Amino acid sequence: MESVIRVVDALKSFRETRLSTLRTPAEFFDVHRISRPADLNTAVSRLTYNTRYFSGNYTLVVAALAVYSIIASPLLLLSLIFLFGGFAVINRFEEVYGQFVTQKTLYTVLFVIGIPLLWFASPFMTLFWLIGASAFLILTHACLIEPGVESEYANIEGAV
Repeated sequence: MESVIRVVDALKSFRETRLSTLRTPAEFFDVHRISRPADLNTAVSRLTYNTRYFSGNYTLVVAALAVYSIIASPLLLLSLIFLFGGFAVINRFEEVYGQFVTQKTLYTVLFVIGIPLLWFASPFMTLFWLIGASAFLILTHACLIEPGVESEYANIEGAV
């Protein structure tokens, strides 16, 4: 019960910190603000500003890609359900078909079946795909979207 409360508290704090900066879809997908940066300094300035400004939206992009990658790989989904479900169920079993079974034996069976299953599901390929796809989408968006008029970038550009 305490672990459920901790998870709920962690989700609340995550929502308050990360998702408080969530911008509207109209602002995030504003096609009128898309332009190619003039030089590398402009691209870096845009990247710096937009990653802070759209951090909540970028967190949702990474989460959506993670959910997609797990759903798109059925063997990975099956192996994760098997392993996490096994951890949750092991504490409830004491007898199997009238025989007393220790938790050590159940964990051993879980790992003997679960680890090869997870290995064939190629979680590292999925992780690297997630990192690459997220980096490409976030860096492309952050470099192409011009900061708004209220940004520090606009003040620096006007002063020069």
